[in-house]
Amino acid sequence: MGTQAAQLERHHVVIIGSGFGGIFAAQKLKHANVDVTLIARTTHHLFQPLLYQVATGILSVGEIAVPNRIILRKQKNAQVLLGKVVDIDVRNQTVTSEASDHTTVTSYDSLIIAAGAEQSYFGNDHFARFAPGMKTIDHALELRGKILTAFERAELSEDPQEQARLLTFVVVGAGPTGVEMAGQIAELARQTLVGAFRNIDPSMARVVLVDAAPLVLPPMGEKLGGKAQRRLEKIGVEVLLDTFVTDVDEGGLVVKDKEGNERRIPAYAKIWAAGVSASSLGKIVAEQTGTELDRAGRVRVNPDLTIKGQSNVFIVGDMMALDDVPGIAPAAIQSGTYVGKLIKSEVAESAGAPGDRKPFKYLDKGSIAVISKYSAVGRVIGGKIPVTGVVGWFMWLAIHLFYLVGFKNRYSTLLYWTFAFVSNARTQLNVTEQWMLGRQAIEEVEERKKKSKPQAG
Repeated sequence: MGTQAAQLERHHVVIIGSGFGGIFAAQKLKHANVDVTLIARTTHHLFQPLLYQVATGILSVGEIAVPNRIILRKQKNAQVLLGKVVDIDVRNQTVTSEASDHTTVTSYDSLIIAAGAEQSYFGNDHFARFAPGMKTIDHALELRGKILTAFERAELSEDPQEQARLLTFVVVGAGPTGVEMAGQIAELARQTLVGAFRNIDPSMARVVLVDAAPLVLPPMGEKLGGKAQRRLEKIGVEVLLDTFVTDVDEGGLVVKDKEGNERRIPAYAKIWAAGVSASSLGKIVAEQTGTELDRAGRVRVNPDLTIKGQSNVFIVGDMMALDDVPGIAPAAIQSGTYVGKLIKSEVAESAGAPGDRKPFKYLDKGSIAVISKYSAVGRVIGGKIPVTGVVGWFMWLAIHLFYLVGFKNRYSTLLYWTFAFVSNARTQLNVTEQWMLGRQAIEEVEERKKKSKPQAG
């Protein structure tokens, strides 16, 4: 095991996480009189809102994931370190990260924690084994393998009941991710794969969207949620609202309606898009500072995005709890940019009195969810103006292209989209067994490592 301590003369800013908050904070410090160290558990910045398109064969991984080092290679004051942060010591101002068998201890003058959020199973973490979430590239590739392999296995089967189970796809969660995922599976089955099989009819696939809420897309209200539901049902998605998932296993899942009636839905492919919880790093800093966490594990921050008693520790993006700021990409971008500007200004002016800081103000630009080709619902300009149909769909395309990192990614993504939408074909329909089994294999290896470590005391 190696240990490395960073000793830098200039003001040292450590950023944890390479999501929108972390990357935008780092980029805002490009011309500042500081040294920046970005520590991330993955080598890439991931555009999570488009993961479902990787899972359903529209986009390749390269269109939505850009290496952190490539993004920051021209930023001479920035260093990128690969590692999972396992400890934060606010008293001694150090961050400890691990990568393979190497441990790195990095000191900081200012710390920006932008570690994002993880999939939440609401206390039923064992569901994850059979119902992957939608937070990582591994999740997307695993789901692509599951979805497409379901059709392949159904083609091989001669048992009608088994074919029905294999061709049942259940998406848990009727938020934007769940709605978009359900819509794309329906289009994949009813458009892209039609005529490709001989023993089955892909268009007969059953796509089920389940949520405990009474509405589809609850934050958008009853009117837009109703439009989204009707559009989903029109393209063949079965919507089950006021319905809780009580169990998930290899063969399917058990759901319970609001009257308490339980029933089992046999299904091979299950996708979990029902909730998120903030990174566990929030708990680490909360225990040291007395800062409160909300129900989702997000850290309650001051108006300048610092935590209790720590004017040099900032929380941005999905990890922060501040008023009604949502856990979405624009909020992460704005908070990361705000902190980057603040640190740059204070270092330049040798200022830094917390009382002089202007509070962070979130500009709500609205949100849009795609239901199917040429169909979307949402609210824009502060959530005041509703948009639907083709207009909403084109706005969604433009917004997502704008936020993609790198010109090449925007150009190639536009080409993929044009091909998919004009021809109903998809270029990313290859899968491997390793994609489906890799996550579980890694988890088993990590579990064995934990058990093999000598116990303290």
